[in-house]
Amino acid sequence: MWKYVEQFVCSLLNCHTGSKQTTSRTIQTHQENNDGIVSVKMKADSQRLFGFKFKGGSGENSPVVVSSVLRKSPADTCLPRLNEGDEILSINNNDVRALKPEQIEKLIQAAADTRVKELCLRVRQRIYDIEEGKNTLISQVSKRKYLSLPLLRCDTLNESIALITEGLKDESLILKFESIPRRQSGETNNIAKLPENVQKNRYKDVSPYDTTRVVLEDCLTGDYINASNINMVIPTLNIVNRYIATQGPLSTTCIEFWQMVWEQKSKLVVMVTTLLERGRTKCHKYWPDKNKTETFGHLEITCTVEIETPCLVHREFRLKHKQTNTETNVNQMQYIAWPDHGVPIDASDFLSFVWKVREYRDVVNVPTIVHCSAGIGRTGVLILMETAMSLIEANKPVYPLEIVQEMRRQRPMLIQTTASLKNIYYFTRE
Repeated sequence: MWKYVEQFVCSLLNCHTGSKQTTSRTIQTHQENNDGIVSVKMKADSQRLFGFKFKGGSGENSPVVVSSVLRKSPADTCLPRLNEGDEILSINNNDVRALKPEQIEKLIQAAADTRVKELCLRVRQRIYDIEEGKNTLISQVSKRKYLSLPLLRCDTLNESIALITEGLKDESLILKFESIPRRQSGETNNIAKLPENVQKNRYKDVSPYDTTRVVLEDCLTGDYINASNINMVIPTLNIVNRYIATQGPLSTTCIEFWQMVWEQKSKLVVMVTTLLERGRTKCHKYWPDKNKTETFGHLEITCTVEIETPCLVHREFRLKHKQTNTETNVNQMQYIAWPDHGVPIDASDFLSFVWKVREYRDVVNVPTIVHCSAGIGRTGVLILMETAMSLIEANKPVYPLEIVQEMRRQRPMLIQTTASLKNIYYFTRE
């Protein structure tokens, strides 16, 4: 399992650096890129077969579509994989959209009869309606509503890691990531826009959905905080990893932050930012110094432990509710080697950090609070990372794009930019 985790992490972190790597399988630089068009290369087997069937042909009204793919055939094992529902546009640079089925068959057979036995298809990958949460195949692409997903289904974890690695190299995953809607259709953020709440948002364009926002029950300053409930289901393990994704507290929202920690009974706060970056404040220091106590609303916060290593600061806090005279303890883990818009300095250190997060999570079934500055970029990477690691633990395939979609259904813009994705992509080898 450790091997797969390392591969996943390295792939995503290497991708985050922005370096461009190319292979023989590259996405066409055609205008139709946004419509999910990719090149698929494969070599015929010993029987001169490629292992797929198609239907249609002879004009625009009858597109050439893959009807079936034989398991373990060249079409099934090539990267990217050919999928049922993919539309074939050309074969070895021959446009097939106006050809008859028998002419297309001849082109395929001719490729199998050559010395190299190589077939190069230009295909439009099948498109799914994700805005309605369906897996319905559709024939037309609306750039605003629909996403061209690879959904390269495979049976093993090893195969899924190989697909992710290939998708990073030819940048097909990056293009598809960029087409995922940043916000869930139909969701509103009206509460965040109320006059009394606007100043509680660190960034005016980053706010929680009304349906998934954390609602404070007994806070002196109101029920609003810029925070979202994120539940990531790991069905194979029959568990739900619960998170609260939130912004780094402002000097004026520390009361809300600690009240949320108390009400949600959280035992772990994961901080993936430093207080200052590039001369700009990314997060207010919302905790007291070691062995000091500060009051935030109903709560007295005392820092009892502070241990710093090159990449991690571990703090422990004692929270005391003044009205009820009850107490609880909370751990804070701050990763300090991850610059904004960059990548963790050492992938192995970051991996160890995530393992520590997972160890603390195992203690109780309460939400882990995760924040960076805006609560979407590095916060999203951390959630994606742990979700992928849970799947790897269960020896199940990892599909990062689908994880991103599920995360964004609960908080907008998680995994904020292509660079952030390259922070992750997500983690498998951003």
